[in-house]
Amino acid sequence: MAEDDDPPFELPIGDELDLHAFAPRDVTSVVEDYLRACRERGILRVRLVHGRGRGVQRSAVRALCARLPFVVGLDEAPPELGGWGATFVTLAAPTDIG
Repeated sequence: MAEDDDPPFELPIGDELDLHAFAPRDVTSVVEDYLRACRERGILRVRLVHGRGRGVQRSAVRALCARLPFVVGLDEAPPELGGWGATFVTLAAPTDIG
């Protein structure tokens, strides 16, 4: 089996996703899929850890969330939970928005 043929990694779904493990080019697709999976499971508040750095990932995550109809709120994490290095996303319940 070639290295590219490895089976996909099953990401556990919970109320937090640390994006440091993902290639920058994959972050928005990972976040969108993750938020959809959370919503399907009734997890409606998710902490996305994008890091502080130059703010590139933070901007990409926030721009994506602004386009998703089921995202109803974005908040910067309080300092003890990551400050501007993490974003809390509030999702609409599955029955609220299609």
